[in-house]
Amino acid sequence: MEYVNLLVEIADEIALLTVNRPQALNALNLETLKELRHFFSAVQEDAGVKVVIVTGAGEKAFVAGGDLAGMALMGPLAARESALLAQEVLNRIEQGRKPVVAAVNGYALGGGCELAMACDLRIAAEHARFGQPEVNLGIIPGWGGTQRLPRLVGKGRALELLLTGEMIDAAEAWRIGLVNRVVPAERLLEEARALAGKIAGKGQVAVRLCKEAVVNGLELESLRAAAMEADLFALCFATADQKEGMRAFLEKRTACFRNE
Repeated sequence: MEYVNLLVEIADEIALLTVNRPQALNALNLETLKELRHFFSAVQEDAGVKVVIVTGAGEKAFVAGGDLAGMALMGPLAARESALLAQEVLNRIEQGRKPVVAAVNGYALGGGCELAMACDLRIAAEHARFGQPEVNLGIIPGWGGTQRLPRLVGKGRALELLLTGEMIDAAEAWRIGLVNRVVPAERLLEEARALAGKIAGKGQVAVRLCKEAVVNGLELESLRAAAMEADLFALCFATADQKEGMRAFLEKRTACFRNE
């Protein structure tokens, strides 16, 4: 599929996905959401990609939110359908087998903040800004913001952001646990690639199962989550990577994973 609103570059087993609507601060319209749905479905089957980095075109915005020009014309049914589409896309990112790193290069507001939160890791440029300003528009977040934000930063901090609609800067986002690290803007993609490269160099079966344990375990009662972890831990012992990894450690050499 050729994308109109996305740019894709693949190098060193890392896919760099850029939302490319800088004239609209990379706001996500329905067409872009459909392109994202296709990409995150297709990339799961691409053996040449181990990690995905998501960023926005230009220097002002990661993704400034949903496209309000189209959203303002929606009735209740269309609004619900668009929310379900967006949730499907973000669930594919969160539930997908491959890790996704958000390189937040500017405004990440509304749907943009929700997109970043669906990613596994978040690196922010120093000038990045985060927020869920939907209450300023007379609506609430509809793409998972009311669910993922409390899980990341806690109920109280999440409610403060959700109920006031205020933006926070990158330093505050780091302080409350919304992002993993903050870096100078000129080093953002370099840092994101370095992090993605570290992950790409590990045994990919273990990476996938580790992500599965965390994402699914958060939704389970603690004892059931621990039992699931034990099952996935045991499953690792059926892989060639486990044998190679432990043998390499005992032989004091670098492991050569086959990802199987």
